[in-house]
Amino acid sequence: MAQPPSGEQFEIRFERQRATIVEVGAGIREYSVDGRDVLEPYPREAICDGGHGAVLIPWPNRLADGRYEFDGNGCQLSLSEPARGNAIHGLMRWRSWQALEHGEASVVMGARLHPQPGYPFALDLRMVYALGEEGLAVACEARNVGERPCPYGFGQHPYISTGGALLDECVLELPARTHIVLDETSRLPRATRDVTRTPLDFNAATTLGERVLDDALTDLERDERGRAHATMTCPDGARIELWADEHHHVLQLFSGDTLAEHRRRRALAVEPMTCPPDAFRSGAHLIRLEPGEPIATSWGVRLL
Repeated sequence: MAQPPSGEQFEIRFERQRATIVEVGAGIREYSVDGRDVLEPYPREAICDGGHGAVLIPWPNRLADGRYEFDGNGCQLSLSEPARGNAIHGLMRWRSWQALEHGEASVVMGARLHPQPGYPFALDLRMVYALGEEGLAVACEARNVGERPCPYGFGQHPYISTGGALLDECVLELPARTHIVLDETSRLPRATRDVTRTPLDFNAATTLGERVLDDALTDLERDERGRAHATMTCPDGARIELWADEHHHVLQLFSGDTLAEHRRRRALAVEPMTCPPDAFRSGAHLIRLEPGEPIATSWGVRLL
């Protein structure tokens, strides 16, 4: 059989859980428990669509005009979303990553991001995926291996599966105080607003109904471990929880209404992001890595 478009497949298992991590982009192609999808998969024979499970480095979401300034130097990235004039979702989605370790229940994927036009910095990257009693845990380890400071952000693009139903019937709870208002055309930040008594108030469990979502929530409520949580209850009774550690300041929701017809509103993207859209320009929660400096971030998902 010809190699899949997503490259080599790295399957991991723990008790009733099964996940597949891929060579191209080091993303998650599938994650299930007892055959029930927890994260919406894409087929082995297909190219990754809609960012399903994709790793977003060195910035998540959108960057206006692909242009930013860092330490007084102007940088221009290619516009990977030309219709809106943006650079989107970083530089590692379509790169080959190498499996550095592969055990029964875990896999470590590694890659180096070399300096290039628009991002003249060097990063060593490791994605660690592990299945265990608390579900699928994901850690990203990044280290600046260049000779000068660099800007950095991390995000990932998992879709919580409805189990085949429409999102309309699902119930979401995501405690957060603030909505980042995005421009309708560019999908870039324009303001922030309190979510209280708005369609983006998920502080109590709320039926999604016909909401069309492509929205960023911040000022997230956290537990004693510093984790923010989003929990979706599906029509089949499944409850799926996604958590993100203290480094993740934004959870972006996307209902998939612009995807291919068979994908629309069949899963909810809940994207953990260390910084909001356009952070390379605004500086909001942007991580500055000094030469030799590492950072480790983590998130996870489980069937409750």
